[in-house]
Amino acid sequence: MARYRGSVCRLCRVEGEKLFLKGDRCYSPKCSIERREGAPGEHGKRRGKFSEYKIQLREKQKVKRMYGMLEKQFREYFKRAARSKGVTGTELLVNLERRLDNVVYRMGFGLSRRHARQIVRHGMILVNGRKVNIPSYQVSAGDVVEVRAKSKGNLAIKSAMELAQSRSIPEWVSLDREGVKGTVNALPAREQISYPVNEQLIVELYSK
Repeated sequence: MARYRGSVCRLCRVEGEKLFLKGDRCYSPKCSIERREGAPGEHGKRRGKFSEYKIQLREKQKVKRMYGMLEKQFREYFKRAARSKGVTGTELLVNLERRLDNVVYRMGFGLSRRHARQIVRHGMILVNGRKVNIPSYQVSAGDVVEVRAKSKGNLAIKSAMELAQSRSIPEWVSLDREGVKGTVNALPAREQISYPVNEQLIVELYSK
């Protein structure tokens, strides 16, 4: 499957805001958004006026990149949200937040979502006591997500947990740092998804 292999800091500069793709670097003065103005390229500082379509496109690209997904996969999430009985935009974000790699990151076991995805794929994560190595696995309320016993000493996971202490854990999950595990207390409500996202722009884009 194709995947982006370039600089992830470049993606943040394209979108003009932090997407938190590089772990602890995003929280330090070394962050490219802090050090360099404008988008990458010779004319990066001259963004100009965006059309309605471009504003919608940029919002979709921002969310897609934030969760580390390709277009086909992201569109499937939208189709699933559109078929649900709830508000399409809200259902889209909730389903993205329910991804196992995102939950692992949100609980602080991964330095970034990309790192969390690696942890899941390498079989380091248990859900309700069973190994799950599918990053897109959808967690449910009441699920217990934990790091396997033999992986609890992993230096990258320890570093991620230390970094996570400086940022807040979402209200919809609880964390047992001693046991290196967490519980999904409930599915996230829209107001608990704190990232600056206007999901209605994505709905408008895909509805054309």
